[in-house]
Amino acid sequence: MNETLCLKLTRIPRLWRAIIDERLAPLGLTQTRWTTLYHLSHYGEGLPQCELAKAIGVEAPSLVRTLDQLTQQSLIERRPSESDRRTKLVYLTPNAMPLLKQIESVVQQARVEMLAGLDQETLDQFDSILDAIEKNGQKLLCAEQGATCDADEPQPVSS
Repeated sequence: MNETLCLKLTRIPRLWRAIIDERLAPLGLTQTRWTTLYHLSHYGEGLPQCELAKAIGVEAPSLVRTLDQLTQQSLIERRPSESDRRTKLVYLTPNAMPLLKQIESVVQQARVEMLAGLDQETLDQFDSILDAIEKNGQKLLCAEQGATCDADEPQPVSS
């Protein structure tokens, strides 16, 4: 059973993203673009590029092309940090707001459909189980890397 569980834990996020990708394709959004906008809207504006990359789970250089494309679409802008000129901070533009509402609606609808038939108690229990698995994984990752980290704080994971 545990092998099947682990395989399902890797398949479900891909399936979830594939459904959302399919629904956002008519808006001209690739997975990297909608994911970047979605994370930026949820983590807050003025996020350093490197922190945004960690939140998304990609390397910073990989994110640059996507940010360039989003800048060309006038959906984001990058500004130098006042405290460190080498750091670029990413901000959403007013043009991004209607698109973000559409993204949020699509994500919310997919969530409702994917979780259909599950009551709140089951979802709460599942959430607690996922928290425990994530915490265990964070401890393992920190130990593997020889690092000290707080397992209660989610750590970015590169793919």
